[in-house]
Amino acid sequence: MKKFINKVDDVVVEQMQGMAAAHADIKICVEPKYMYRSDSPNSEKVALVSGGGSGHEPMHGGFVGFGMLDGACPGEMFTSPTPDQMLECASKVNGGPGVLFIVKNYTGDVMNFDMATEMLHEEGIPVQSILVDDDVAVKDSLYTAGRRGVGTTVLLEKIVGGAAEAGYNLDQCADLARKVNTNGRSMGIALTSCTVPAAGKPNFEISDEEIEFGVGIHGEPGRKRIAHTTADELTSMMANGILEDEAYTRVVREWDRVKGEWEEKEITNEPLKKGDEVIVMVNSLGGTPLSELYVVYRKLAEICEAKGIKIVEKLVGSYITSLEMQGCTITMLKADSEIKKFWNAPVNTPGMRWGV
Repeated sequence: MKKFINKVDDVVVEQMQGMAAAHADIKICVEPKYMYRSDSPNSEKVALVSGGGSGHEPMHGGFVGFGMLDGACPGEMFTSPTPDQMLECASKVNGGPGVLFIVKNYTGDVMNFDMATEMLHEEGIPVQSILVDDDVAVKDSLYTAGRRGVGTTVLLEKIVGGAAEAGYNLDQCADLARKVNTNGRSMGIALTSCTVPAAGKPNFEISDEEIEFGVGIHGEPGRKRIAHTTADELTSMMANGILEDEAYTRVVREWDRVKGEWEEKEITNEPLKKGDEVIVMVNSLGGTPLSELYVVYRKLAEICEAKGIKIVEKLVGSYITSLEMQGCTITMLKADSEIKKFWNAPVNTPGMRWGV
């Protein structure tokens, strides 16, 4: 294992310290671990808080700042943060209008954010919690019940972050987050594995002649393992996996902050169709260079044009990674006027910046 680390046990704290040293508008707490905006709390806006295992940077700590998150809770590598991290972070950034938790659909994240939601409610802090489950590759995985939460998380944090800055209340932010999730779809491919420092060896074995189609961001198995092929073929497989995804109805648990209890809601993701406008993200899983991502985007744009789907905004780069894994994900989000408005709103974070 060759990595720029000192002690394995210090990796997460030292990366937090480095980010705070590089970006004066981000502050950190190391016990329990969380990151927050230096201007927190803000009494005029809903606070957005997310988190998850480290190793996916810039998500989530790199998206703390104006126009996105107010706080982020990093767990150990590929390990959920704990409820006390979430509780302390949310309490720190809450200015009064309440807290929206943005939760990727992984069993540990869901369980711990649920506990934190209940604890915040007991402390009298208005709270909502929205689940992201946009990975079309598999219905269930090693880490989830239902679809995994992946790339749409980044787009959701940006869009809802813009709405919170504009004065949306807690219920409006939750409604917008739910809409973004139901309109977002992602698919990924891995060419290599990655190495978690604590393990000291690759997460999984894969030959030079193989790829994992539909891989998860922790290296979870996808739909199948197939022979490596051209960039155009791989891009077509990812894009078609998204575009051919049918309507998907599932039951989710959401917090009723008035009743102070969980309730079940049935939500349906409608498929993309000709005439839709989309925001797309072509994302490196850590080890894929930008030059190759543009090769992927080239083919994706061609496919969308042929299908009558209009790309109105795009991101190409590293936004949700899996340490040094060579691989790529594509995310497509159906965009209406509200989504486009807040996508284009100013943002100033380490991982995303425009309009300021």
